[in-house]
Formats: sequence, structure tokens, C-alpha cells
Amino acid sequence: MSTYHATVRWRRGSDAFAGYKYSRGHEWAFDEGIVVPASASPHVVRAPWSVTAAVDPEEAFSAALASCHMLFFLAYAAKAGYIVDSYEDPVEGTLAKNLEGKEVMTRVVLRPRVTFQGRAPGEAEFQELHHRAHEDCYIANSVRSEVVVEPVAEVSPA
Repeated sequence: MSTYHATVRWRRGSDAFAGYKYSRGHEWAFDEGIVVPASASPHVVRAPWSVTAAVDPEEAFSAALASCHMLFFLAYAAKAGYIVDSYEDPVEGTLAKNLEGKEVMTRVVLRPRVTFQGRAPGEAEFQELHHRAHEDCYIANSVRSEVVVEPVAEVSPA
């Protein structure tokens, strides 16, 4: 078992909070000091309250699925004796209402374009490598994982 950590930070600053007039811009901090600007999607919260130049959770979800799939695919291709020169996936995630009427990521489409050096697998083997990658991808297998919320409230001085 492995445990992974990230810290999500948001500060109101001088924005008003009442009336939803506050920035949704925040940051994701990862190990080794990597900090990624994040925000609500501009499809969900309009500018100026969202930051269009930041990553939103829906994009991150889609990218995490595509990244996980790619990493498994690369490992399986290497094990099969192929040399991959490049892999690019313009992943597309769709946020829509599910049968219960809740907004959820209903679909993520991976469209990997893979360039091999020297020789490439036949179509059936190529599809099988992607099938195995999808079947073994941790993120794809976690989509219905348990989410536990353990909140802590504090009061700052006025």
C-alpha cells in the first residue's frame, strides 16, 4: 500500500465573500515543492471569479486518467520489446448530469497517438496493449472509490 499527499490552498484575501464575489483561484502543492495554479472551471464559475489560466479539477481528473493509462501503456510496450518515441493524448472529459441529476464526469475519452521507433505492433496487439493499460490503470479503477471527509473548523480573529 502507498499513500499520496497533496495540499490544496485557498485564501480569500480582500475579496468580499457574500454574494459569491470571491476568486476561485487556489493552488495545489505537491511533494518536492511543485505548486500548480488551480481554479474552478470557467464553464462552472465565470471570470473574473475563476482563473482561466489555471488547471480546474475536471481537467485534472481527465489528465490523471490519461497519464495513468499512458504510464501503463509505456511499461507494457517496453516489456513487449517496442520502442516508443512519443505519446500524446488530447484527452477529453465531459461533465454532465447523471441519472440522479447530479453533475459528474460522465465520460473521459482518451485519444493517444503513439509513435514507435523501428517497428510497431500490429493493430490487434496495439489495441490489446491499450486494453491492458486501461484494465490496470489505478485511476481508472478508482473512479468509484470511497471519499472520506474529515473537516476541522477554526475561527480567525476579526
